Order: sequence, then C-alpha cells, then structure tokens
Amino acid sequence: MADLHRFANPTRFLKLAGYIQPWALAVFLISLSVGLYMSFFTAPADYQQGESARIMYVHVPAAWMAMFCYTIMALASAVSLIWKHPLADVSARSTAPVGAAFTFLALVTGSLWGKPMWGTWWVWDARLTSVLVLLFLYIGYMALQGAFDDRVRAAKASAILALVGFVNVPIIKFSVDWWNTLHQPASVVKMSGSSIHPSMLWPLLIMAIAFKAYYVWILLVRMRSELVANKVRILRLKQVHGG
Repeated sequence: MADLHRFANPTRFLKLAGYIQPWALAVFLISLSVGLYMSFFTAPADYQQGESARIMYVHVPAAWMAMFCYTIMALASAVSLIWKHPLADVSARSTAPVGAAFTFLALVTGSLWGKPMWGTWWVWDARLTSVLVLLFLYIGYMALQGAFDDRVRAAKASAILALVGFVNVPIIKFSVDWWNTLHQPASVVKMSGSSIHPSMLWPLLIMAIAFKAYYVWILLVRMRSELVANKVRILRLKQVHGG
C-alpha cells in the first residue's frame, strides 16, 4: 500500500495524470481509427450472419468494458473502505458514469445485433438480463453518491453497493455456460484458445485497446476535474468560515 499512498497527494497525482493523458488520448484515437477501418474494410463478413456481424466490433469490446469498469469500481471501493485511500473513492466515482455508458452501449448494440439474428430486439435470457442488472447497479451507485449531504456517508454507502453488486460480474461472464441462453458462448477468451479467425480477431482486439485507452483518458480527465473542484470547494469553505 506504500506505493498507492505515494499518489495520495493530489498534486503528485495531477502531475502524473497530466503526463499520461495525452498518451492515452493518442492511443485511443490511433487504435480507434485502425480498428474501425479493419472492422469495416479488411475483416470479412461472417459466413452465417453476413454484414450484420460487424456490429460485434463495437458490441463485444463495450461488453468487456462494462464488466472491466465495474471491477475497477469495486476494487477502488474496497480500497476506499479498507485503507481510506483519498483517491480511491474519486476513481470509483469517476468510473461509474463511464461504465454505465459502456453498459448502455453494449445493450443497444446487442439489441441491434439480436434483431436480425433472433427476430426480436430483446429476450429475458441470463446474459442480457444480468447486463441490464449491471446498468441498474451503475445507476444505483451514482444515485447513492448524490443521495447524502455528507460525502463520507455517500462514499461508504455507494462503496458497499459496488462490492455487493460485484457478484453480478461473474454471473455475466459465465451465464452462457451455466444456463441455456440465446446468447452465443465465449469465442474469444477460452481455455482451448480463441475460435475466431485472426482476420476478425485482430480488429476486435484493436477496438478493445481503443476502448481501454479511452477509459484511461476519460478517467483521468474526470478525476482531475473532481480534484480541482474539491480544492475550490475547500477554499470557499475556508473563506466563509474565515469571514
């Protein structure tokens, strides 16, 4: 924990974030451009689903990010509760809307992909329902953050929700293995190796890198903004009490 507390100083963190941000943005823009080009122009159409399968290059990385962001939020919440690290709650709070956006994107693109494949926009199967629950968990977390005037109580309540709700992440991951669902099983990450042809796997992975880089960039933007806002709020409180 000593390494974590090195960056507890907001000034030190802001300096590090200022260095990482432009690199994360550059990686995001480059990988997004390459990933989209490969997704639409070099990757072949699926032999069963045709051109409609190209939506997976957005849908699958968005679904990965939905679970990844919640995992980061839960870990940050645990650090905030156990070790009281001053930046942990800020990172969890900054991650929540990003994760919610990725979850919403996964649900929308999944619905668009499901219509021609299943003949319906939505089915209440295990994978889709558990992802919808994930979206509600994100919304609940953000609602709790704003439900208390006391920021400490808000942080504690939302952190507990994040930790309790984390049980949904493995349910999402293994739902297609545990239950009979319309959703196709895992084909990229499997013990036996990926079953996707490299011509389709590479654009998928590059899009995943783009989404990860975007998360790093927007997370740092949001954290820096919140730290500056906190500093302004503290200065105003000092002025009020001093006056």
